[in-house]
Amino acid sequence: METHPPSFSEVERAAQRLAGHVVRTPLLYSPQLNALTGRQVVIKPECLQHTGSFKFRGAFNRLCQLTAQQRAAGVVAWSSGNHAQGVALAAQLLNIPARIVMPADAPQIKTRNTQALGAEVVAYDRYSEDREAIARDLVARDGGTIVPSYDDADIIAGQGTVGLELLQDAEPPDAMLVCCSGGGLVAGCALAVEGLQANTAVFAVEPLEFNDHQRSLHNGVRERIEPGSTSICDALLAPTPGELTFAINQRLLAGGLAVSDEEVLLAMAFAFEHLKLVLEPGGAVALAALLSGKVPDHYRSVGIVLSGGNVDPAVFAAAINADSNSQKTF
Repeated sequence: METHPPSFSEVERAAQRLAGHVVRTPLLYSPQLNALTGRQVVIKPECLQHTGSFKFRGAFNRLCQLTAQQRAAGVVAWSSGNHAQGVALAAQLLNIPARIVMPADAPQIKTRNTQALGAEVVAYDRYSEDREAIARDLVARDGGTIVPSYDDADIIAGQGTVGLELLQDAEPPDAMLVCCSGGGLVAGCALAVEGLQANTAVFAVEPLEFNDHQRSLHNGVRERIEPGSTSICDALLAPTPGELTFAINQRLLAGGLAVSDEEVLLAMAFAFEHLKLVLEPGGAVALAALLSGKVPDHYRSVGIVLSGGNVDPAVFAAAINADSNSQKTF
């Protein structure tokens, strides 16, 4: 595992490794969204990626570089679901045994899909147990390579191909909004912006109750979320920025934005009704930030990353109901 922040050249190398293995997700445009927000918006729908989220990119970039001996010993990861599925698919394609430590209350669609891809799921209680400690104990007992969900140079570089593709396939926007948990995706996208010398301000977008990046960027130190905080954005519940990711994000990001669960539900409903996309709560935060007026007015063109679509039916139904019951109309 690399312990230094990656460079832009590592994002470019990741793109070469991923060519032919990942979906180069199309860019989408919505005249209604443009009219509603008064901006030119370009949409990168990673909900259409293999396993329904961007996570396959980083996982494949990490696993394809393992030696034959490391592949035989297998990999161990921890995840609330999207990284789990990304690792499971990459491991399946590369014939690598995989064990994933997942919270017992993870969305069932994510747990089922991870198991269907051939990975062994090890359940834990997110409120009383340490997932990283469990993973490290598994490796100490049985061997294998740990594949972190964000604080790893190869993972960050792989996720950065999302931003690289957006900038290659469209005129660079004034601002780019990227969902943020541990910070790997937004860090990789920021490296792509820097490497291509694009005049694009990159913002991390988080749930209001898990705005550790927003606070950390403002205060200059890695802040931690208070225990007991909750959000429907199950994919974005990392309690503090990663060490490697914050080293990048503190240097390159324009700032952090935070959205409420209600704003997220309305964004999910908007995406379903007007973009014909199914988003999970964490995958909708960038759209939520745009729709709720969180983006400063002087950014006239905006790129948004819709990072995932793995949502349980009950949560998705709640989003549709929240829209029908809301006074806000899009």
